Amino acid sequence: MVQVELFKIIIDEKHDEHAVILREKNGSRKVPISIGFVEASSIQMRIAGVTTPRPLTHDLLASVIQSLDARVDHLLIDDLVEGTFFAKLCLKDHDGHPVLVDSRPSDGIALAVRLNIPMFVEEKVFHQALTLDM
Repeated sequence: MVQVELFKIIIDEKHDEHAVILREKNGSRKVPISIGFVEASSIQMRIAGVTTPRPLTHDLLASVIQSLDARVDHLLIDDLVEGTFFAKLCLKDHDGHPVLVDSRPSDGIALAVRLNIPMFVEEKVFHQALTLDM
């Protein structure tokens, strides 16, 4: 696993193309991931410090997890199949036992920026991402 950080958010309303670029934390490799407008906006709003009068979906999810006395340990982007990225939210329940939850990378990233948790990409995903045409 390679730790990554959010490098860039791309919101292109004109062409309806949205993406995040993750960069290796102690390196220069990058992984571009196409995401939906809602997720891109959610991530951007959190980064910009925008608050809303009511919780957005990702805020709600963070609140539910915390209310259940669990915590998100990290996000792992663990596979890339036919251009589609796959991820897992790695949680710890109230007893500290690990719980893996299937997640779209975009939702996981939106949650990661809210909870300030580390994000990781499997090494094989870096290699596969080099072949993507973005």
